[in-house]
Amino acid sequence: MTTSPPTTAQPHPRPRRRRLFAVLAALVIVALAIVLGPWVWVSAASRGHVHTVGSAPEAPVALVLGAGLNPDGTPSPFLAGRLEVARQLHASEQVRVLLVSGDNRVVNYDEPTAMRDWLVERGVPASDVVLDFAGRDTYDSCVRAKRIFGVDRLLVVSQGYHLPRAVTTCRAVGLDADGVGDWTAKRYAGVWESGERREKLAAVKAVIDVMTGRDPVLGEPETSVQDALAGG
Repeated sequence: MTTSPPTTAQPHPRPRRRRLFAVLAALVIVALAIVLGPWVWVSAASRGHVHTVGSAPEAPVALVLGAGLNPDGTPSPFLAGRLEVARQLHASEQVRVLLVSGDNRVVNYDEPTAMRDWLVERGVPASDVVLDFAGRDTYDSCVRAKRIFGVDRLLVVSQGYHLPRAVTTCRAVGLDADGVGDWTAKRYAGVWESGERREKLAAVKAVIDVMTGRDPVLGEPETSVQDALAGG
């Protein structure tokens, strides 16, 4: 009589699948927390601080964020929309000084000067416009408004979809900030929707910038905002 060799029991594949699903689910939850957590913070921190021109509170300064130039060096439609909001705030005396903050890291790209020229051509006195040539992104502009230009209270001007992050960033670096938005650029539907989607990821960068306290390009403090306020 012959006997069969003992067989080794094979592990059931179901527990392995369960462990794999559990790991994948955990990774999805972490990814969602990384992406959505910052956006929840941005939305909550900016609540009650986002306005139209008609509902905006008064402030001594409006910080106008850059948004690109046309090939001929004039403000892009999105930037022109922000500048028109700033012009209206100044005309209604809701703000006294406009701090225009943009990129000028190369000689042939000068956002702040183009922003000032646009405003002056439409009746804003040049003495009421202060230029920040190192506002390379939202965080940089907010930090420089506080640390270089000595601003404590301001209205930050941008497109409506960008305002929650702009306001939250400014407030996180120590500014008493409210936001005033442009919604006219919504007529460029594709660009606007792309910007709305991009904000979710940009909120992650905002968290990193604020938590690390990253230093932008700084330099010596300036009194140009205070001089413009005193001159008014």
